[in-house]
Amino acid sequence: MAVPSDIFAPSRLFRSTAFRLTLLYMGVFAIFATAALGYVAWNARRLIEDQIRQTIDAEITGLSEQFRQGGIRRLVLAIEQRARGPGASLYLVTSPFGERLAGNVEQVPVGLLDRAGESEIPYARSAEEGQGTRPAFAIVRVYVLPAGFRVLVGRDASERDRLRAVVRRAGGWALGVVLLLGVIGGFVIARRVLKRVDAMSATTLSIMASDLKDRLPVSGNGDELDRLAINLNTMLDRIALLLGGLRQVSDNIAHDLKTPLTRLRNRADEALRPSASEADMRRALEGVTEDADNLIRVFNALLMIARLEAGQARETMAPFDATATTASVAELYEAVAEEAGVHLACQIEPGITAIGSRELIGQALSNMLDNALKYGRPPAEGPFEVTLSLRQTGQGVAFTVADRGPGIPPEQRARALERFGRLDASRSQPGFGLGLSLVNAIAHIHGGTLELTDHAPGLAVVLTIRAQPSGIGHAG
Repeated sequence: MAVPSDIFAPSRLFRSTAFRLTLLYMGVFAIFATAALGYVAWNARRLIEDQIRQTIDAEITGLSEQFRQGGIRRLVLAIEQRARGPGASLYLVTSPFGERLAGNVEQVPVGLLDRAGESEIPYARSAEEGQGTRPAFAIVRVYVLPAGFRVLVGRDASERDRLRAVVRRAGGWALGVVLLLGVIGGFVIARRVLKRVDAMSATTLSIMASDLKDRLPVSGNGDELDRLAINLNTMLDRIALLLGGLRQVSDNIAHDLKTPLTRLRNRADEALRPSASEADMRRALEGVTEDADNLIRVFNALLMIARLEAGQARETMAPFDATATTASVAELYEAVAEEAGVHLACQIEPGITAIGSRELIGQALSNMLDNALKYGRPPAEGPFEVTLSLRQTGQGVAFTVADRGPGIPPEQRARALERFGRLDASRSQPGFGLGLSLVNAIAHIHGGTLELTDHAPGLAVVLTIRAQPSGIGHAG
């Protein structure tokens, strides 16, 4: 199926839902990644600062011990010795008048030594081997000794600052890569989704312009677009089936109603002829009334089938006595069967309660018996018997009407359930082919089934609906 030529246009891709969702997911991921990276960096910075403070505390403890043992002279000697070691901490000792006595710090902010406590300051380390001074930041702590001497001990914070720079660079590169991959991924995903959506759109246009033969493409990977396409294809199959049935019903209506309408018109013309006697006119009008009644019955049946298929009778569903309903229909048809020379055998289990519409089930049983009496006569001369039975099968109730007639071949049973589905092509028997179609609609509205099975010989029509669970009351 051809797709639109502008499928790869950037404007379409950027406006697509797939591209926007990809960017949204990318943005959410970037936010969480940045937050996680920031949390890690913050904890690493705290760890470094805690290590610096622990080192400063250890240095101060050692220097305090030197001061107690030898006074300011020994403290100065210890600081000078420590300041010359590799990776030395920061040291500064001043007199009560602010004169520098020892240490490796060249400059500190003005007023820092006037107050005891911890601070973070810029500083310049004393020149080493003629390299001059270099600015940096350090965490320092100031202590005031007896007689006004002041001691500053600190550690360089460059490791912390380097970590911050590394995290900042890594975060920047990571966000850049995420943005780039997000744009590329969104473009690829949107292109793929748009290609499939446009293919589906083109197919729908073809379906609207043709006779519902085309179907939406299915890739086979089972994603949401495949599920949508499968459901739409199922819907299209159902629509095609309904339209086919509608066309068939229209053809059958035109074929089956043409004869009674023509006969109705001819009888009306016969009654209107000037030479017609009063008896002829009466006979013609009686025929007109009979044909009109038959047509009314046909249209009533069609309306009832349509109403049942639309589910408009579900509000009448309630528990009812299936045994009594079946017995009433059997009693009604005993006289009809006797007049037709048919033996109506009944096999009705007592105490069976079903869920449904008593009136509709009665109508269905009447149609099943009418069909059996009309078409169930054995091919050879002999007793004509029709059996009406009711039995409970698990969670269901089965109403069965069986005859000993020629039956229906398996390949034609589906057609027998269609509206106007008559297997008698010559129309030698009266009727319009709506009896079993109405029973089938009644079965569907009850959530049940209608089956045509062999009776060996003959046909058995089995209507199954839900049974009433035991222990629950029922309507009469």
